[in-house]
Amino acid sequence: MNVPTFTVSTEDVLARFTHIRKQTLALCAGLSGEDLQVQSMPDASPGKWHLAHTTWFFEQFVLGHDPAYRSPNPEWHYLFNSYYESVGPMHARPQRGLLSRPTLDDIRNYRTRVDEMVSERLVRGVDATLAARIELGLHHEQQHQELLLTDIKHALWCNPLRPAYRQAPVKSESRSVSMRFLPGRQGPLDIGHDGDGFAYDNETPRHTTWLPAHALANRLVTNAEYLAFVRDGGYQEAGLWLSDGWATVQRDGWQHPLYWQEDLSSEFTLAGVRALDPHAPVCHISYFEADAFARWAGARLPTEAEWEDAAARLPINGNFQDNMRFHPNAVPPGEGLLQMYGDVWEWTASPYVSYPGFKPLPGALGEYNGKFMNGQWVLRGGSCATPRDHIRASYRNFFPPHARWQFAGIRLGQDR
Repeated sequence: MNVPTFTVSTEDVLARFTHIRKQTLALCAGLSGEDLQVQSMPDASPGKWHLAHTTWFFEQFVLGHDPAYRSPNPEWHYLFNSYYESVGPMHARPQRGLLSRPTLDDIRNYRTRVDEMVSERLVRGVDATLAARIELGLHHEQQHQELLLTDIKHALWCNPLRPAYRQAPVKSESRSVSMRFLPGRQGPLDIGHDGDGFAYDNETPRHTTWLPAHALANRLVTNAEYLAFVRDGGYQEAGLWLSDGWATVQRDGWQHPLYWQEDLSSEFTLAGVRALDPHAPVCHISYFEADAFARWAGARLPTEAEWEDAAARLPINGNFQDNMRFHPNAVPPGEGLLQMYGDVWEWTASPYVSYPGFKPLPGALGEYNGKFMNGQWVLRGGSCATPRDHIRASYRNFFPPHARWQFAGIRLGQDR
């Protein structure tokens, strides 16, 4: 986390805090208490837990930073701590759905009470340290906004009725755009956060790396292209898959992306079951699937350095959570690299490891990213569930290679 270098404005910090906290509640509008209680798999969390945990984060790391602060519900620290071992013990993640108490009303009141206390603290004045902690908490909240959407999608998909989260806006025009490979820069180039504004610690330090001759596809892989892989027996050809990936396909019976229906012509979306748009990006696939498709296509996945160097020269425009579509759009017409931001997170060929000279944040906040640098792979660019002002070229998302409930897709790369 970088301390802002600009003059801290109490009004700006308070306005941003209020807006993002309200946006989380807005994403829950229309969901029932039962919707927000259910936990459909161990990797997901109930919506109610997300509401509580993001509040716990501000209580623990902002209000709790004052030695005089006393929590009105200290026993809740055990319930809503996620993985901060240095803070104390925590309730088992796979059992979060069993927490019928405190109730949803209790959690909403908890949010209101903590928001009032944080706002009162901000009104008394904001220095750079407090502003940095608030900003970290808000980016943390935006991560959980995305998780709210991905987790409720999985929960609703598990319901045989396949209910919709919300009705979709009018569908965007779908058209075919030919895939072309555009050469990237070659040589020693700098990647990592440049120090301007907020960044997570795992985006630092900025450092020099070597980029070989390479090219990136001008657009994302589409549903039609991935369907060709499925129909060509891609899920039956062991030679296309990494060993652990093939074992996962065999064990879990994968035959197509998560949320595709068995007819291979429709998919479950947050607006219910909809026809599969052949020109929209394929999504909800794992790293294993992305890597297998790339092999089948005679290509590879880009490295995160290749992706970042290209994306850093582009404006951050795209289909984000702010659009309220909650589903990838078909590729728009245009020249150059398209859909680098938004629509789907893009799997890279890079394992999630530290940059040279990486130093985690001091104290409990050092557990935020660093301890997960093991057995996971980097994704870049954000998705249709990501808030636009949460993303940047240096942002490093990470998931284990079997994960596919996130809005994750594929951009191909090539050696040159």
